[in-house]
Amino acid sequence: MNNSPSVQEISLDEMLVNQFDAHFELVSANDIPSVTALRKLAMQQFLLTGFPTSSDEKWRHTEIEALTDESFNYFLEPYKSERDIEDMFRCEVHNFDTEIISMLNGWLLDKKSGFTTLPNGIVYGSLRYAWKHFPEIINQHYGKIADYQTNGFVSINTAMVQDGVFIYVPDGVEAEKTIQIIKMIDRRESLFVQSRNLIVLGKNSKLSLMHCDDSINHFMSLINTVTEVYVGENAHFELYKLQNLNDKSGLINSTFIRQEANSTIKTNTLTFNCGMIRNNISVDLRGENAHADVLGLYLMDKKQHIDNQVYISHNAPHCTSNEKFKGILDDEASAVFNGYIHVARNAQKTNAYQNNNNILLKPTATINTMPFLEIYADDVKCSHGATIGQLDQEAMFYLRSRGISSSNARLLLMYAFAADIINQISIEPLRKRIDDMVKKRLRGELSVCEKCVLHCGMPEKEYHFDIDLSKL
Repeated sequence: MNNSPSVQEISLDEMLVNQFDAHFELVSANDIPSVTALRKLAMQQFLLTGFPTSSDEKWRHTEIEALTDESFNYFLEPYKSERDIEDMFRCEVHNFDTEIISMLNGWLLDKKSGFTTLPNGIVYGSLRYAWKHFPEIINQHYGKIADYQTNGFVSINTAMVQDGVFIYVPDGVEAEKTIQIIKMIDRRESLFVQSRNLIVLGKNSKLSLMHCDDSINHFMSLINTVTEVYVGENAHFELYKLQNLNDKSGLINSTFIRQEANSTIKTNTLTFNCGMIRNNISVDLRGENAHADVLGLYLMDKKQHIDNQVYISHNAPHCTSNEKFKGILDDEASAVFNGYIHVARNAQKTNAYQNNNNILLKPTATINTMPFLEIYADDVKCSHGATIGQLDQEAMFYLRSRGISSSNARLLLMYAFAADIINQISIEPLRKRIDDMVKKRLRGELSVCEKCVLHCGMPEKEYHFDIDLSKL
């Protein structure tokens, strides 16, 4: 049941502040003292700044007011769906055996105690349960990695979040299965949804995580997610984010990662659909010999908009980072890429690479790409680059000369462009599934046609290209 008031016909920020003031006991019902104190500090910050606008320098290419000026409902208690929950959260990836965490409309669907403890000691489940059951871990990491003072969405999330995902991997433990967070939006009204994730990897541990954002109707929603990740010394973390929401919805996704010495991370953000997306990715390399791969692929059409903001901070010597994002934009779609690499004065022997490549299929599609380096150390190797172009006509001619139709040649070129990011997925069943989804997306999500050289949606049949893709 849900008895929480939801105020419409006033601005979203006013509605949230009113709820915070009037229902603080309900908002903070599951808190420990440190979380309650953090909520109050974050709300004070939000009262000073509010939501960002397109007049702010960091948001000037994204008209976020188109979403924040809308009327949304924000509920303080969970909602029970009338649908078959088991069917909604069935994983569609063949031979991909995962530990699934299901979230509906911002709330974790816990079947038992609210969290699960695996035989190897890994704990995962509801963040609101973790606040009480794992106070030492919460006090050490929660709110310490995400910066709520410079982003209004992070501020209001910190102040009013009700639930999210908590994952803890003890020292020396390697997760046998990928953990998969499936977040569904399903409600017949416009929702403002907030969730908070805290992932902690101990020393010499290993975890792969898949985070899926999906909607199964066409009602508007605004999803505000904040994820904090702590990667301990010599730990290894992989994060795959799959974003596939309806064209009326918006997603603000803020991920903050802190790495200790000799740790490695790989993030791969794969965006297929959404009306407006803002991905804020911040990586803090704090220990020597840490390495970060930050990758992304976005396929946007119609009037969809995506804004990728990547900030990698090298704060220790001998660290390396590799940042690569690729995008294909059609129709009146628009994109922003802002890659920022900061090298501190003591971060000698840094090696940082950054690249953003884009294909515009029509003159009406637009991209604003802004790679940036800020370097204070003198013994470093850093490079950045960005390209914006159309499909290569010489490659088109090469394919056409081998009897491939114009439409299939166009499709093959787009696929070859995207495959560079797809092939970075180290989990084979997931890579095959994403590969299939990319093929379908590039075809406009049309049904399979036997004349199509890609044969989407037919994993039981392997297809080998008999052309030299190295020439594309």
